Amino acid sequence: MSDMKFSLPGPETITMSVQTIDKLIRAGNGEAALLYLHILRTHGKSTTAETAAVLGKSHGEIATSMAVLSRLNLVQMDHNDKLPSSDAQADSDTDMYDAQPRRISVDEMRKELQSGSVFYSIVEEAQLSLGKILSPDELMRLFGIFDSLRMAPEVILMLMTHCITESRGRSGGRMPSMRYIEKAAYTWEREGIDSLEKAEVYLKANDMRKSVRWEIKNALQIKDREFSETEKRYVDNWIVLGFDAGAVAIAYDRTLVKTGKLVWNYIDSIMKSWHSKGLHTPREIMEKDTRQKKDAYNDTKPAEQKFGSADQEDIQRMQRLLDKIKDS
Repeated sequence: MSDMKFSLPGPETITMSVQTIDKLIRAGNGEAALLYLHILRTHGKSTTAETAAVLGKSHGEIATSMAVLSRLNLVQMDHNDKLPSSDAQADSDTDMYDAQPRRISVDEMRKELQSGSVFYSIVEEAQLSLGKILSPDELMRLFGIFDSLRMAPEVILMLMTHCITESRGRSGGRMPSMRYIEKAAYTWEREGIDSLEKAEVYLKANDMRKSVRWEIKNALQIKDREFSETEKRYVDNWIVLGFDAGAVAIAYDRTLVKTGKLVWNYIDSIMKSWHSKGLHTPREIMEKDTRQKKDAYNDTKPAEQKFGSADQEDIQRMQRLLDKIKDS
């Protein structure tokens, strides 16, 4: 394929700095880049409604793209229906999503709602998703997520969707409270989740961790209750170390043989011992045990060694245990 050359017309050319172009490219958001070009073209004098009509976008989509540009320090957000200017002075402004919490007031929240800003769009989406009109207290909690945590609109909307799905699945269809969503928002802020990409990675890892937790709960024969917070910390630590339900089942079986009951710190000591030896899968654990017993057999006289059918029974018992976990 031959090289293609491009040229720009002289009189109609609009200039952008290399820094601005780099920011738009790194953001990887085509909708935001298109909106920025429109702002340049109209010198920021087009209203939100006019821009939505020209670009064929909804008010919410324009608000989301505007939030991206604001986060990149490419525009200034103001409190009227005009689009912001996009001058070099915008680059010197404080990032509206810089994670520095500050105290908020009812007047600030009310001004944001009355101005029809990005927050207004977030409230509309939240009320639609939750199926109700938000109370003043709920509005303040949502505004705190938006303003104090400096959480981007698209991340807030994904957070709410996640909380709704999780709450309805856990409580038989009940919607989450705004307090529940607020608590989850602070967790995301601590985890550094400030983009859709990071949120998707976090949610995928969270789903995987919950699935493994459920398998481990079955392996530990816990049926009619959830893990306590202490038990959950044990389990999550084993998952982080790289163990699955099969390995936990073997450790649990050995704990029962030794103590006759579920002893969490005993299981934990077994898991940590395996981890220090680089053993994480049931296969690795069983192979290591077999090698150790064979080495012990070779180092002693056969007449004095009981290695044989008993050890085979132990291995077979472990295999039946793993098969039972797979079936469940």
